[in-house]
Amino acid sequence: MRRPKLKKASKRVSCAKRYKIQKKVREHNKKLKKEAKKKGVQKRVKKDPGVPNSAPFKEEVLREAEQRRLQLEEENERKRQAKKEERAQKRKQEKEAATKETEPKAKKTRKDKTGDKPTAPNKNSKQFLCAQLNKVIDASDVVIEVLDARDPLGSRCPQLEEAVLLGGGNKKLLLVLNKIDLVPKETVETWMECLQKELPVVAFKASSRIQDKTEGAKKRRIVPSNEVLDKSRGAASLGGVRLSELLTSYAAKTQNEAALKVGVVGFPNVGKSSLINSLKGMLVCHLGASRGTTKTMQEVHLSKQVKLIDSPGVVASSSNPQVSLTLRSLQVEEGHLSVLDAARTLLKQCDQSQIMLQYNVPDFRNSLEFLTLFAKKRGYLQKGGVPNTEQAAVTFLSDWTGAKLSYHCRVPPNYSPPPYMSDAVVTEMRAGWDLNKVKLGNVETLKGFKFPHQASSIHFTSKGPTAGLLSASEETAATEDEVQQNENIEPQQTEDSCEVELKKPHKTSHKENPNKVKFQSFPIDISLSTVTTDDAYDFNTDFK
Repeated sequence: MRRPKLKKASKRVSCAKRYKIQKKVREHNKKLKKEAKKKGVQKRVKKDPGVPNSAPFKEEVLREAEQRRLQLEEENERKRQAKKEERAQKRKQEKEAATKETEPKAKKTRKDKTGDKPTAPNKNSKQFLCAQLNKVIDASDVVIEVLDARDPLGSRCPQLEEAVLLGGGNKKLLLVLNKIDLVPKETVETWMECLQKELPVVAFKASSRIQDKTEGAKKRRIVPSNEVLDKSRGAASLGGVRLSELLTSYAAKTQNEAALKVGVVGFPNVGKSSLINSLKGMLVCHLGASRGTTKTMQEVHLSKQVKLIDSPGVVASSSNPQVSLTLRSLQVEEGHLSVLDAARTLLKQCDQSQIMLQYNVPDFRNSLEFLTLFAKKRGYLQKGGVPNTEQAAVTFLSDWTGAKLSYHCRVPPNYSPPPYMSDAVVTEMRAGWDLNKVKLGNVETLKGFKFPHQASSIHFTSKGPTAGLLSASEETAATEDEVQQNENIEPQQTEDSCEVELKKPHKTSHKENPNKVKFQSFPIDISLSTVTTDDAYDFNTDFK
């Protein structure tokens, strides 16, 4: 009888047993490596034996191997560059296809007809900005000059006002006192009484939160007229409703089929674009703390009867005092003045105790020490804990030129209207406006608002109206006059340098003028840690 064939035993094991065996093997190999290391036994790395010396033509073989290696490297590099160029070409084609789809048809046909693109004008040049400002003045029926309530007199441009008042065309000039939330109430009322003797004035505070123009304006909460609200930190606009009603009523009186064109002009950073956005209720004009955000005229339809025109800032003349230019960050952005000198110029016009209370810094002797203390307080430190005075000066200037710091200028005691503001011109500018309604609207605006206290606001000394440019040719004449004036002025003693006049000696061999000796000081890091030291050297000691 044939013996039956038996099946072979299966080699399959459970996972737990297999993992256990693998763990034991790893532990065993680890133990062997550890013992071998203690004994000093190490595995030798297998080296390439290379071409033996006894081999014939050894140098030719090595040379061929090196050439083959270089060829492979060049081939790989060529392939990488080809792939990179192919990806870049593909991205460029996709970008061109996307722009062609989104580009309007009128723009495509214009490009096809013209072919070559004309050279675009420099939008940062004074000539371009002056041309845009003149376009806004010529196209406007009513010109609104926006003034900064912190320095209303310094925000006025006599050349601009004279061009509007005496230019003809029955144009009306209206003053808007913006940023009233940063000035004490008594100061605002005093300035409004002073300016209302010349032109109609509207108190205004722009909204701090404006929606994008793609989104609808939020519904405003209805508030009773007798309720007093504290809107100093709110996002609501004050005086915007009164100004819109004033412009609408004036447009109805003119009885023209076309909409009333209202041009908004003023120096940089006074809030022209913010005023238009607040009246419209949405973000239609770009905003920015730096000068030159608005470079071209832009029309915004407020209603069917009123059309607003935004304009670039008035170009200030270089003949203005340095304080007026620094307050509007003109010389700093153009590169004519450093931020440290600009901060020192502003500090000279303020009370030191008020600056100490506003920025919560101890007593300081000069501007450099103030910036050092201010940088330490804000944490502006460089490598090694050195205070960054330049960054502190930039922050200090942004507070003054922006809408953060509360400071005010008082009305001069001997203030008188400019010569171009005659009685006939004042009567003509007031005609057509409901002045009683304007005054009542300003009173209501000031009632529903909490102003900063007189003690918490810094008193600033204004330098009077700021001269502006309406054409680039006026700048050259102004610079020539300034050069002639500077030649006749004697040298004065400044904070950082001093000049000592000496008697003329009988004989000298130097080519330079020996009558004048100049001492130049360098910036020193003045900190509280270095002031009170026991090992400080006493310079009062007299050694003979």
